[in-house]
Amino acid sequence: MNLRDMLHISVGNLRRMKLRTFLTASGVVIAIAAFVSMLSFGAGMQENVASEFNNLGLFNTMIVYQKDAEKEFPHDLQEKDTLSTNEPTKIKPLNNEALRQLSEIPGVSLAYPYESFTISVSIDDSIYNTEAQVLPQIAYKTKLHKTLLYGEHLGSDSSREILLTNQFIKEFEIAFPDSLIGKQLIISAKASSVDSGLYAIVKSDSFNFVNKIKEFDFDSLRNKNYVTNILKTEANDAVQRFIDGYMNRNEIISDTLTIVGILDNGIGSRTSTKPILIPMSIAEKFNSKGAGRGAMDFMSMMSSGQLDIFNQKAKPKSFSKITLNIDQGVMHKNVSDSVKALGYRPFSFAQEFEQIQKFFFYFDMGLGLIGLIALITASLGIVNTMVMSIIERKREIGILKSLGADELYIKLLFLTESAMIGTIGASAGIVFGWLISRLGSFIAQSYMEKEGVDAIELFTMPFWLVLTAFAIGLAVSLAAGYFPASKAAKVDPVEALRSD
Repeated sequence: MNLRDMLHISVGNLRRMKLRTFLTASGVVIAIAAFVSMLSFGAGMQENVASEFNNLGLFNTMIVYQKDAEKEFPHDLQEKDTLSTNEPTKIKPLNNEALRQLSEIPGVSLAYPYESFTISVSIDDSIYNTEAQVLPQIAYKTKLHKTLLYGEHLGSDSSREILLTNQFIKEFEIAFPDSLIGKQLIISAKASSVDSGLYAIVKSDSFNFVNKIKEFDFDSLRNKNYVTNILKTEANDAVQRFIDGYMNRNEIISDTLTIVGILDNGIGSRTSTKPILIPMSIAEKFNSKGAGRGAMDFMSMMSSGQLDIFNQKAKPKSFSKITLNIDQGVMHKNVSDSVKALGYRPFSFAQEFEQIQKFFFYFDMGLGLIGLIALITASLGIVNTMVMSIIERKREIGILKSLGADELYIKLLFLTESAMIGTIGASAGIVFGWLISRLGSFIAQSYMEKEGVDAIELFTMPFWLVLTAFAIGLAVSLAAGYFPASKAAKVDPVEALRSD
């Protein structure tokens, strides 16, 4: 007999056991549907992450930070050996020289610093306290800062224009953001200066030079403890007056700019920008007068040595981080190694995505394992169906063998029947799995829209998932049918013909 005859006999046998075949195939359908729907969710989440990375240009973006002494040099024996040489560990600052060195790394197409200000914004008689960030005009050509919601990008680094971001729109609940395009905006910031701090030391409401002289006990000049206490007290008071003068005796720096666009400022703390973006020329103007510096900036400048009231020589300006745009096709590891060799700490989004892929691999493995457990359970139904079929069809097997059918043919006949159950169950399971994923997607998107969140597709059905589900369903069915098929092939034809 040929394959066509074998299929015809198998179909006829399954038809005779309609209810049993339906129940057995239903187990496979449920298992495959669960397998497909769960892996569809995992594939959808991975596709969303990859799409977001690609849309934002994160595969071509690297963030460079200054090294952290505590993290880079842990307290261990190696550190003790290093410290025993009495050579202090130097942490290289992220300044303009670092910016130049990083921009010269092979494969780096663009390097720009992160710099921000605390400002006050006035639009249409409304005042907002927020933060502004400086970006060079060339940075708007990268995917990370390219997406505009309304309007256009800054014309140049010296333009008198300004960009808002969707963060500004959401934070201050602007109802019609497109109506802001073309409007005048006044930005202002408090400018702190060393001169105002020094002036406060000698002239302050809490300090009177004449009274201090009167309070001074000249007879106690020979008492070392008295002199030391006086010097400490006066030094502490002078520092307090300096800080008060530096932080609170501020000059207000302001400028009027035109809103030309509203930018989508991305996601995450590493990639999102401040609510307002200003051109380089405006930043230089504010920087030159020390505008926008808060208490944290003051402490940072003091600790880093940028603020030295006794040394008027300008210190190199440092940045909290520098963003690198990397050419397409360049290995991030090579750029990362070059950044480390310069003495800085890199963060690569491409390398981070590799770790995310590992997470999704194990996540998909877990989801697939749950589906496989259900499929193995369904395979027990196939075994039961085939074993019952052998018992009921012993006489038929005996007749086939008496007509010349060998053991291989009998085995293939029963394997074909189990394969057909697997094929029907896997095919229907894939369809039901797709329907479940569509229903899940509809419910999830409806909930997102209700909560005011941008609806995204949580499920996807890649071709590899369809093939994998079908192959697994067929393979498990064949494996389940192998034992009953082998048992049927070994049936004695004489005993089979004698049985009722």
